[in-house]
Amino acid sequence: MNDMSNDSFVTDDGRTIGGVVMEMKNITLRFGGVKAITDISFDIREGEIRAIIGPNGAGKSSMLNVISGFYVPQEGEVWYKGAKRPPMKPYQVAQQGIARTFQNIALFEGMSVLDNVMTGRLRQMNANLIQQALWKGKAEKEEVENRAFVERIIDFLEIQHIRKTPVGRLPYGLKKRVELARALAAEPSILLLDEPMAGMNVEEKEDMSRFILDMNDEFGTTIALIEHDMGVVMDLSDRVVVMDYGKKIGDGTPDEVRNNQDVIDAYLGVAHD
Repeated sequence: MNDMSNDSFVTDDGRTIGGVVMEMKNITLRFGGVKAITDISFDIREGEIRAIIGPNGAGKSSMLNVISGFYVPQEGEVWYKGAKRPPMKPYQVAQQGIARTFQNIALFEGMSVLDNVMTGRLRQMNANLIQQALWKGKAEKEEVENRAFVERIIDFLEIQHIRKTPVGRLPYGLKKRVELARALAAEPSILLLDEPMAGMNVEEKEDMSRFILDMNDEFGTTIALIEHDMGVVMDLSDRVVVMDYGKKIGDGTPDEVRNNQDVIDAYLGVAHD
């Protein structure tokens, strides 16, 4: 994967990576006098799995929050699909086709799995309140189409057996899968995953890794993820950007990052002359 131009290309495993779909240009984010992110630039290409890694406190979640509209940087620009993005609220970013999961699971605990996943379809529901109340015409058609798509996601993520179970009754690993289902139900152009493997055992990590690869392959979803498990990152990712103390210290393929001395030092905590 040597071609970093804006043209599409095929990876060694036969997947097509397109041109740049999002670009972070010289992003700086401050909280009072503290810089969480300092002058970081990188891009995300259509169809790739892009990892953002770094030690604790590196600024990874802050960067994900900038992408998803939760934070507005004091300096720098976010470009999406070839246009500079103005400051936006998170719901406006979602309307552009950017969905995310969270480090701490954010689901409706009293609702069933099916109803939780259906909330991911809100962007595709355009019927007005009267049409929804009468459940005729457009509202009925939308409901049928959205439920069919949600059932496809539920089958894809192998959670059919819990589709009617209240989320609050589920174990942690299944809750993470339901949250992934809800985000995927939005049919995002870019899916942001904030530590999707956190707190999982080995078997759950293997399942989640498989689902991420299959999502990318079957749905063509562009994925940007934060993850601490380096084995997972190196196996899944097409490219990796590395942050440390709010600065970018590496950016490239997994092999390039793995052999980057600055990255090695950051993770091992040693000095290098």
